[in-house]
Amino acid sequence: MYRTNTCGELNLTNVGNEIVLSGWVHRIRKMGGMTFIDIRDRYGVTQLSFDLEVNEELYTQANKLGREWVIKVEGIVKERSSKNSNIPTGDIEIIANKLTVLNKSKTPPFTIEDDTDGGDDLRMKYRYLDLRRKAVRKNLELRHKMTIETRKYLDHLDFLEVETPTLIGSTPEGARDFIVPSRMNQGEFYALPQSPQLFKQLLMVSGFDRYFQIVKCFRDEDLRADRQPEFTQIDCEMSFVDQNEILNTFEGLTKHLFKTLKGIDIPDFPRMSYADAMKYYGSDKPDTRFDMQLVEMKDLTKGRDFMVFDSAPYVGAICVEGCAAYTRRQLDDLTNFVKRPQVGAKGLIYLRYNEDGSLKSSVDKFYSEEDLKLWAERCNAKPGDLILVMAGETDKTRKQLSDLRLEMASQLNLKDKNDFKCLWVVDFPLLEKDEELNRYFAMHHPFTSPKPEDMHLLDTDPGAVRANAYDMVINGVEVGGGSIRIHDRELQNKVLSVLGFTQERAQEQFGFLMDAFTFGAPPHGGVAFGLDRMVSLFAGLDSIRDCIAFPKNNSGHDVMIDAPSKIDKEQLDELGLSLVKLKE
Repeated sequence: MYRTNTCGELNLTNVGNEIVLSGWVHRIRKMGGMTFIDIRDRYGVTQLSFDLEVNEELYTQANKLGREWVIKVEGIVKERSSKNSNIPTGDIEIIANKLTVLNKSKTPPFTIEDDTDGGDDLRMKYRYLDLRRKAVRKNLELRHKMTIETRKYLDHLDFLEVETPTLIGSTPEGARDFIVPSRMNQGEFYALPQSPQLFKQLLMVSGFDRYFQIVKCFRDEDLRADRQPEFTQIDCEMSFVDQNEILNTFEGLTKHLFKTLKGIDIPDFPRMSYADAMKYYGSDKPDTRFDMQLVEMKDLTKGRDFMVFDSAPYVGAICVEGCAAYTRRQLDDLTNFVKRPQVGAKGLIYLRYNEDGSLKSSVDKFYSEEDLKLWAERCNAKPGDLILVMAGETDKTRKQLSDLRLEMASQLNLKDKNDFKCLWVVDFPLLEKDEELNRYFAMHHPFTSPKPEDMHLLDTDPGAVRANAYDMVINGVEVGGGSIRIHDRELQNKVLSVLGFTQERAQEQFGFLMDAFTFGAPPHGGVAFGLDRMVSLFAGLDSIRDCIAFPKNNSGHDVMIDAPSKIDKEQLDELGLSLVKLKE
């Protein structure tokens, strides 16, 4: 028997029991004729006691152990004289009477502690060691609980979990596909799915009515903290529903997860139009934990011979509470921030509303005190506040103000990770235009239904058509999104035509879906949540990597198994890819 108990469950009720524990040597403390060893497993840590005077042979054996050795110990549970209130087992210790080494260990390249001395690259190379740390393991335990609770909740609502294919055909829209060559059909390729979108719509045509899947998806795109080349979605679809029913259903799921996993009651989610999100926050995923909304000021700034404002189609501002005392150095730092290539602004105008009621700006020579008072009134500023103003093209400047708003929130510690503000952003544009290519692209995907009242604009003004699309946003993070789908072949053909598809290409790419629509497709819609993002939000993480068991780094590499990697020429020949030029 390797163990009668885990290393995290023994307490004073077990005093006097003979037990067997197995685990890893977590810490060794040598104190004269006593040696104390903490043994660790997934469930916790228990102290082992070895006394030179009681058992010299066992004491000597214990002193030869090293960190992360795998051991089995047999002994008696005893109440500790010096208790440790920081761990559940801190009231007891094990008086060892037998010790067995199950496996030795090399000294780990970093400490297996919450506050480890290992950097990101080193921990990713030895991820199997990193996963021994409680700080990482608890994120995966949270992930497990979230998937369990999701399945229970959706099962209660009669959703069926259905697996969809992993090897599919490549689609031309959206992010780039990962391509898989076919050995048996040389010269032809599968793609790994960016989402199960088409298959879940076909399941609705099949009459499955309510579908979900916790599914791996793949996108060959640039990486950042909240992106991985492979990620997991909670993917859902429903028939005979409108947008309101879908939002209520999955708002209910989200509230359930917060209540069961965090003990938090989340109020009903506000619903904000895409147009308002862009107008007041400069982002389609607004962080509403703090105020600092964008304020339009073009009408208050024109006609004063300040060409920066006069020539700009948009002038906007944010009011930063209590920051009028910012020094010139701090204001210069903010100017440098917005001039970074990632933000791309040309400059920054400020207005101090001083505590004594006076107004001081960087454009005093163009604007009178009366002008500046109107600025302050428009921004609802109070004495002690700082107003930051930017000008330029409308969409670009709103985005720059949004970046500045988030930067100020970070500086002022307004992003409380334990404060959760959820909302739905609705009424997205159906299409967005690429001016260089002079063509429209689907903002979500080509199967999103236009709002009925905007349908007539598809012929005259496609860019003005709003979609029956929605995103769930929590603390400025888009955690999920979806739409009411097109279920009519004629309308689907129309939308694909606006997107530049010929009849032949549309049939080649999506003929199976449009053919299915001719066999009685029900009205349907759905949503997909990023499981990795949800877990990272619940855990208060800055990156999704620490809630994924074996993530890739920011270059898309798995440094532990050295992937992606080169393959042998024989494999290329077998796949019919012998003409592929290998990197030297």
